[in-house]
Amino acid sequence: MTRTFNWRLVIKTLGALLLIESFFMAVPTLLALFRHDYDFSAFLISTCITFVCGLIGVLRGFRADERVSEREGYVIVALVWVVFSIFGLLPYYLSGSIDSFTDSFFETMSGFTTTGATIVTDVEQLSHATLLWRSLTQWLGGMGIIVLSIAILPMFGLGGMQLYAAEVTGLTYEKVSPKIADTAKLLWGIYVVLTATESVLLRLFGMNWFDAVNHALTTIATGGFSTYNSSVALFSPAIQYTIAVFMILSGINFALFIYVLIGKPQRLFQDEETKWYMSLLGVATLLVSTGYFFTHYNYSLGGAEEAFRKGLFTVAASVTSTGFAVDNYMTWYPLLWVVVFILMFSGACAGSTSGGIKIVRIIIFAKNGFAEFQRRIHPNAVIPVKLNGKPLSQQTIGNVMAFMVFYVVIVIVTVLIFCACGIDFDEAIGTTISAIGNVGISIGHYGPADTYAAFPTIAKWVMTFVMLVGRLEIFTVLLLFTRALWRK
Repeated sequence: MTRTFNWRLVIKTLGALLLIESFFMAVPTLLALFRHDYDFSAFLISTCITFVCGLIGVLRGFRADERVSEREGYVIVALVWVVFSIFGLLPYYLSGSIDSFTDSFFETMSGFTTTGATIVTDVEQLSHATLLWRSLTQWLGGMGIIVLSIAILPMFGLGGMQLYAAEVTGLTYEKVSPKIADTAKLLWGIYVVLTATESVLLRLFGMNWFDAVNHALTTIATGGFSTYNSSVALFSPAIQYTIAVFMILSGINFALFIYVLIGKPQRLFQDEETKWYMSLLGVATLLVSTGYFFTHYNYSLGGAEEAFRKGLFTVAASVTSTGFAVDNYMTWYPLLWVVVFILMFSGACAGSTSGGIKIVRIIIFAKNGFAEFQRRIHPNAVIPVKLNGKPLSQQTIGNVMAFMVFYVVIVIVTVLIFCACGIDFDEAIGTTISAIGNVGISIGHYGPADTYAAFPTIAKWVMTFVMLVGRLEIFTVLLLFTRALWRK
């Protein structure tokens, strides 16, 4: 039996999600009212527009069939990031904080995808309300708008595994509770607790509450937006260590934290991807810290702590795609920022808030390569590819291989477009990896000390699309351009 595409359900779901966005947008609106910020009216109008449009969407699809198929799930997940960004840019645009629609959309998409690339040349001139909204966009996008909404959407008669499976990043997704809404609530509960804990610690170590909350929001989301132009370099070593630790925690599969809570901590310590992740952090930190120490302090032990701290922080910010900075690594010895660039490419664990390819895919890719060598030597032998001691299906391995191919193809095409826009080749590669990996910072003129304000307009729109592709792990977006998705 054929089934037509359920557009009424899509409209209803997007409307419900816009109501959620209007709720979070009301928070900086109240802050602007309390502080008498110049952009209070812009936030108030933006909140009202978002709420009214969301209400219209819910009412328009009131009698929609509530069954969410895979097709509707993929379309909703892909569209929600675009719709959220269109409404999310309103406070920037209406207040004049960012006077270009292109730049406003770029900044908002960069926030929701937790990329952290910014066109704002002086964030310290922005109002407190605008700074908080930038941080909230990353926090909402970090764990995932859909994962949040699955815990809330049942009140609108919506929800389902299809939305969760389409949105959750990584190779696989964990369902640790019989009800998917309960899993979403557990994930968001951990997310909130980590955010609150970091906020308190940052306050204890000397930040004011506003800066502490903003940096906690963007750390746990692995986003990287800061309230200061110099990012985290402005703060004390204790604060930098604290942020580094929470970046590392945010790079771990959040589902494993649930197992810790329910009394199965061995799942975390036995997870193969987590072991590789921590090993990568350790080796890269040792390499970068040692290189920084020898090239900056000329064997003086007095700089050992600072070299370790900057090495650890930079490695953690790069591999988790957070994008915070305590130093401009472009001024370091070239080998060190090449290491940083490679870490941006790899990413952290699947099921975390980080971007990049994800370590689990690299593990499977490498294991399959070694297994292929063995199959050549022993053509009659059955040599499975295992993860956590369990053999992987050919479908899973094929998924990883296809992902890697598409990832490389998208990088190549994007680099060609950027070069055609007049961007230098090395910077084109850096910004492409930064966009698809949701890192934000790049190399050259778009490193940690610079912004994308001077980026060509066409390149900004292309980069915005690549941010979305990277956040949704390629397939969710590319499926929208296939005939099979739209057939009955």
